[in-house]
Amino acid sequence: MKKGKITGIGGIFFKCTDPTKTKEWYAKNLGLKTDQWGAPFEFRMTDKPNVRAFTQWSTFPSDTKYFDPAKNEFMINYRVEHLEDYLEQLRDNSVTICDEVETFDYGKFVHILDGDGRKIELWEPAEGAFDSMYQEGSTNS
Repeated sequence: MKKGKITGIGGIFFKCTDPTKTKEWYAKNLGLKTDQWGAPFEFRMTDKPNVRAFTQWSTFPSDTKYFDPAKNEFMINYRVEHLEDYLEQLRDNSVTICDEVETFDYGKFVHILDGDGRKIELWEPAEGAFDSMYQEGSTNS
C-alpha cells in the first residue's frame, strides 16, 4: 500500500504591491485577524477532531522570488501525510521537484511544479506545533 497523500489545503499565498497594506485592508474590511505571516484559519480534522489544524493565508511582495521559477500571482500549499513517501510517488510520475525537503519546528516542506508550471508547496505539518503560537479561539476560524 502506498503511503503519502494530500490531506487538504495548507495555505494560500499571493503576491501584492504592499503586503502590509493588503493585510490591513483584509483585517479592517473582512475581519481577518492578521499577524506577521498573514492570517491563520483554525479547523479540526475529521479523523482527528481533538487536533487543532491551520490553513495559512499570506501576502508576499510582488517581486518575491519565493514563487520562482513560476511567474504566477498565487501559490497553493497542500497538507501532506508522509511527505518523503509521497515524493517517491511524484518522482515515479516524473513530476518536477524544485528543491530538497526542509524541516522546521512546524513541519516539513518541499516545492514541486504542476503540469502547467505552477509552483506548489507541499507541507507535512508537525502535529501540535502551532498550539503554542495560537491560543484556542484566537484565529480566523
